[in-house]
Amino acid sequence: MHTVIFGRSGCPYCVRAKQLAETLAAKRDDFTFRYIDINEENISKADLEKSVGQPVKTVPQIFIDEKHIGGCTDFEAYVKKHQLHQP
Repeated sequence: MHTVIFGRSGCPYCVRAKQLAETLAAKRDDFTFRYIDINEENISKADLEKSVGQPVKTVPQIFIDEKHIGGCTDFEAYVKKHQLHQP
């Protein structure tokens, strides 16, 4: 399972999502992630909207195995629902 998190520095939800991904990557052999800072990579919200397929108002925007999951709370709910904390 590969997760991509599009976020920006200074965003508390981005930090929370990245920390959750780091925890999962440390606990699970089948979980990898990449964190992309949209400001450093010059990615606009309009660019993200093309990938998401709908208007993007906030970050982070998170994809798991190329499927858009949503933001931080959506990611947390996904992890809980699929019991990803269990190795």
